[in-house]
Amino acid sequence: MSSDQSREQAQEMDVERDGYVDWKGKNVTPSKHRGKVGATIVCVVEVLENMVFISNASNLVTYFHAFMHYSLVRSANMLTNYMGTSFLLSLFGGFVSDTFLTRFSTVVLFGLIELTGLVMLTIQAHYDRLRPAEGAEPSPSQATMLYFGLYAMAIGVGGVKASLPAHGADQLDHSNQRLMSTFFNWFFFCLCSGGMLAVTIVVWVQENVGWKWGFGMTAIALSLGLTIFGAGLPLYRHKTPVGSPITRIIKVLVNSVKNWKASPPPQVLNANTSEGKPKSRFRFLNKALLRHGIRESEVEETRSFLCLLPIFASTIMMNCCLAQLMTFSVQQGLAMDRTLSNGFKIPPASLTSIPLLVMLISVPFYDRVVLVLVRKFLRKETAVQPLYRIGIGLILASASMAVAAVVEVKRRSAAIDESKKLISVLWLGWQYLLLGVSDMFTLAGMLEFFYSEAPHSMRSVCTALSWCSTAMGYFLSSLLVTIANSASGWFGKHRWLAEENLNESRLELFYTLLAVLNLLNFFNYVYWVKWYKS
Repeated sequence: MSSDQSREQAQEMDVERDGYVDWKGKNVTPSKHRGKVGATIVCVVEVLENMVFISNASNLVTYFHAFMHYSLVRSANMLTNYMGTSFLLSLFGGFVSDTFLTRFSTVVLFGLIELTGLVMLTIQAHYDRLRPAEGAEPSPSQATMLYFGLYAMAIGVGGVKASLPAHGADQLDHSNQRLMSTFFNWFFFCLCSGGMLAVTIVVWVQENVGWKWGFGMTAIALSLGLTIFGAGLPLYRHKTPVGSPITRIIKVLVNSVKNWKASPPPQVLNANTSEGKPKSRFRFLNKALLRHGIRESEVEETRSFLCLLPIFASTIMMNCCLAQLMTFSVQQGLAMDRTLSNGFKIPPASLTSIPLLVMLISVPFYDRVVLVLVRKFLRKETAVQPLYRIGIGLILASASMAVAAVVEVKRRSAAIDESKKLISVLWLGWQYLLLGVSDMFTLAGMLEFFYSEAPHSMRSVCTALSWCSTAMGYFLSSLLVTIANSASGWFGKHRWLAEENLNESRLELFYTLLAVLNLLNFFNYVYWVKWYKS
């Protein structure tokens, strides 16, 4: 038997053992179900999916305020709630994917729900009678239509974002870490590509051609994405769901508490897992085995999931820094010289394209230059471990906030001194550069880590933790702004973050606070990484 045949046979055995089947429910074969082709299709679909999400997420506040006539504050809150809900609902989408449906079916189902919401918003933007008259807020029926379309989109986004990257990774050989890392790198690249198309082409259509055309364009793009995704059905391998992992985890936790005072048998307490790792973490979970009907595999599933949570919590602070790109960094840009040498003035909405451009450049540079140098000089064939990549991203986030503080001191000094000229908006490029590279390392590393280390039955739910970290980072940013303003107003004469005039704020102090908190969070992350790997 040739080595290629042996490798294919071994791959078939791994597939069968891991519960992968084709679309007809039969065992898959590498010759028919070409993993790299399926993963590539997923990356193409991600370009269109994220273009739809970002184009609406970055500009819906304009639609709420100018066309639905909500106040600016309420419009901003509506957008924040929509984005936070979309990311948090990825946990629900992951639960559905792991429990009831295959990941392919979950992407299609939730994609159709998102498309329904987009069609509703397109219809409302097209017909004047479905929107409020000038100077009036929406009627109950108009508001109902708006919220139905908006949150149908949020539900759809949550399900797609939880299942699409996991489905793409399912197509590949899990034992090939270099291949897995490459997939998540380029998935992140496609995510950023969709975002770049959104903040340039689609946002321009929304503001200059009309919102009905903007919504319609994204509805067509999503339809095209779902069609391309569905066309790959015969090529995919599908992970069959094995029941509710959340229910099993709750059952193990409840029974561990019930048997808190009991002592499990020594052979259970000191046994090794199937991977040969000692059960030294969360030993109290072993007490659940005293309950009839609870299997050791369910205890290990619970243990594996709980071990991921400290790593997840350590990434939230970094996403708090990313929130500044859509808030204070944009305000900085508006208060700086946005005119280039040829007289072209950078529009405010295009400032968000700077970090996206940095991310687009950093992914191929990392994958085609950095990793080649690592393999050449360090003699390592594998990619950088995802935990190390996350750590690099966290320390870069702290550095970005330190640089942002320095730039703000320079900007504010020039702005309040009438004899000085406003500094160029290109000075913001340094903090955008560091945060863009930081996000590339952190998010791509998180997607790979949570997918690779998750129990097989929970890969969609655990992949969703990456998006939940983003949502919680935005919520934490709002909380820190409130705390910083309250504390500075209590102890000093002026609040750090003035509502009207950025020049009256002390934004550099807030950035310094974020830099310090992120540095402390990095050391916290290092502790939990050592704990996880011990």
